[in-house]
Amino acid sequence: MSGLRIVADGNMPGLDGIPGLTVEYQQGRSICREHLENADALLVRSVTLVDEELLAGTAVRFVGTATSGFDHVDRTYLASAGIGFSHAPGSNANSVVEYVLAAIATVDDFLEQLLAGEKVGVVGYGNIGRLLCQRLAALNIDFCCYDPWLDDNKVAKACSLNQVLASRVITLHPSLTLESPWPSRHLLGAPELAQIAAEQLLINASRGEVVDNRALALHLRDQPASPVVLDVWEGEPALDPLLLDKVALGTAHIAGYSLDSKLKATQMLLKAMARYLAIPDLPARASGDGPEPVTVDLSGGEAQALRSLLGARYEIVEDDRRLRAAVNNAAGDSQRLAASFDMLRKDYRVRRELAGSQVFAAKGSSAGLLRALDCAVTGDR
Repeated sequence: MSGLRIVADGNMPGLDGIPGLTVEYQQGRSICREHLENADALLVRSVTLVDEELLAGTAVRFVGTATSGFDHVDRTYLASAGIGFSHAPGSNANSVVEYVLAAIATVDDFLEQLLAGEKVGVVGYGNIGRLLCQRLAALNIDFCCYDPWLDDNKVAKACSLNQVLASRVITLHPSLTLESPWPSRHLLGAPELAQIAAEQLLINASRGEVVDNRALALHLRDQPASPVVLDVWEGEPALDPLLLDKVALGTAHIAGYSLDSKLKATQMLLKAMARYLAIPDLPARASGDGPEPVTVDLSGGEAQALRSLLGARYEIVEDDRRLRAAVNNAAGDSQRLAASFDMLRKDYRVRRELAGSQVFAAKGSSAGLLRALDCAVTGDR
């Protein structure tokens, strides 16, 4: 194992200080063949296109992506070249779920509506969609789920896409695929968006191409009151500033960017790499201390208690503010905007997940809420 050399996306924690490992960090969109000439492994996130053009003639024997999706990786080429591959399914699931819940809790009174009996429509029953449905069920929020790639008996509360589009909150979590018979690219185009009324909330935290952004901009021009939350954008990192102006909340593809999710992904890839290269396990190294306990007042009713609890770990409005500031500072310069978008991800603040957190709060009626979000109930501080 001596001298094993890894080139990694600079947004991947947990790789420093591992004996026998030399790590060279690069900005994800800037990784090129020259960086990889003597590398044994390449570890990326979603912004790096991994294909023959990048890898041919290099020493890379293993590729890992610290993401659930892998539409940016040419797995056919990797297999033909004898290069090992792994991804990190589920590593960011809870981070994205908490992002979605934070969005619902922030925009208007959608949280109150859901707690009063309105429904969430979920597209995609993979790791993220499945966990979101579990959280909603634990919170006694009704939902239905559309995933045509799975048999209905394997999907909780399976429904049609039209039923999802009739739900009070619509949240998108499919993989990006062009494959027939159910491609997810532009799954929501002009005809589907026309079914969504101003009283509904649309959230996309999957891939930008799942929603036709041009059609969405036109939809929001005609229905300016329609609330939309976008974490992902067509054409990233050069998003459309005019579309950002029209959405209720916009963020820089950071829904799954909690430190906890990144460390999980790194550990998963290190284990897979060790297996493929037939070397001892390589434990990810967490830097710094664990998350501070959460202290919250949960006495203000269920909706307010849930807002307080989610807000103790994550304020989605801060990420919205930072993206809008970056767009304003770019002053119409698309290259500068793209660089700023990537910098928001590269320099993303440390964000910890609520799940697994030690929470100091009155038990009583709040205990069920804490358990629903997978918190450790510890009582009053």
